[in-house]
Amino acid sequence: MSQRQLAAAAGMPQATVGRIEAGTVSPRADTVSQLLRATGHELAVEPRLGIGVDRSLIRDRLQLTPAERIQRATEEARQMPNLRLRR
Repeated sequence: MSQRQLAAAAGMPQATVGRIEAGTVSPRADTVSQLLRATGHELAVEPRLGIGVDRSLIRDRLQLTPAERIQRATEEARQMPNLRLRR
């Protein structure tokens, strides 16, 4: 899709699309959304991966030997039916 075609589909001047593509301006989120809609896509906001993850649990697990990790995972898997019943 050319800049001219994209601009026409998005309802904005071709010069705006050109400046965005050249990196001379940073478009606002609504402008990006408008351009994406013109191409049949949409902008979606999703939480960043790893946000809210307690990394101390991961670090603790990595200090275990592989055999200890397997043993711990087996024990936790055995507890899964109990957790489901509590809901």
